[in-house]
Amino acid sequence: MKRSLLLLFVFLSVSPLFSQEYIAAARQDKLWGFITEEGNWYVNPQFEHLRSFSEGRAAVRVGKLWGFLDTDGAVAITPQFAVVKDFHEGLAAVKVAKKWGFIDKNGSFAINPQYEAVRDFHEGRAMVRLAGKWGYISPEGNYIINPQYVHIESFSDGIAPAMVGKKWGYIDLNGSWVINAQFEKAGSFSNGIAVVRSAGKFGAIDEQGHFVINPQFEVMRDFHEGMAAVRLGKVWGFLDEKGKYAINPQFIAVLDYHEGRAGVRQDKVWGFVDKHGKFVVTPQFERVKDFNGGMARVRTGGLWGWINENGGFVVNPQFPNCFDMVKLSK
Repeated sequence: MKRSLLLLFVFLSVSPLFSQEYIAAARQDKLWGFITEEGNWYVNPQFEHLRSFSEGRAAVRVGKLWGFLDTDGAVAITPQFAVVKDFHEGLAAVKVAKKWGFIDKNGSFAINPQYEAVRDFHEGRAMVRLAGKWGYISPEGNYIINPQYVHIESFSDGIAPAMVGKKWGYIDLNGSWVINAQFEKAGSFSNGIAVVRSAGKFGAIDEQGHFVINPQFEVMRDFHEGMAAVRLGKVWGFLDEKGKYAINPQFIAVLDYHEGRAGVRQDKVWGFVDKHGKFVVTPQFERVKDFNGGMARVRTGGLWGWINENGGFVVNPQFPNCFDMVKLSK
């Protein structure tokens, strides 16, 4: 293990690296590295596994332990953790001896390991589980809302889904119920609307808990950019926020909208449509992922590459696996 770590430090220290706007994790053969949006290697493939950069740090695994790189490709936090999550709001969750805590960007513990499970920080609070119940803590590790819920989700617009018993409702930032637990499933609010399931059917409510779209759909996903994917029989379409079809059900499978485009599948191939249902990228790919930074991952011939908003290749298909392009922030 010591030899592996030594080689890691030496190899990275002599690798010429330059600041790029967007980079992506990519795998060549069995090893992972990072490439630029031009398709050149930013950090040569050398890791058994890694994840995308987030807030200037990227998780990498050496042997069985995880650490973090900085944006220059140098080791910022020596591999030492069994499991890690990405940095969010300056902190990353790490697991030590079956307990979770949070470290800062120097690798020092900001919140000591003590929780059974955790989620990333979002809007100044993180979900944590203790004794089988979920609550929220501050970046200092103080309880904002004591553990008391069977399940909870992140806050959006100051409201979060929470589950007690077998029903979901919504709580405010203080943990008070704003919509009583009554739903079988509950999604996050987006632009004042949340998707819920009641009596086996999906609909949508406003922040007062009133239905703005009556429960009627067997499958419905959360709203993204004002559009919600719904399935009718075996085909998918999209609703607007008033519950009217913006795009009639016609696709075998769909992704959610990101940057004004949604991946859709016709027959065995994927393309992208705009919010009017018009194809902006003709179906031709084996698989696709969401647009991010004006680029989307696509797979053809068993290999992944990236396309621009018009469907032209930014990086030709050549990788057996890769992640999204992300903006590199120092």
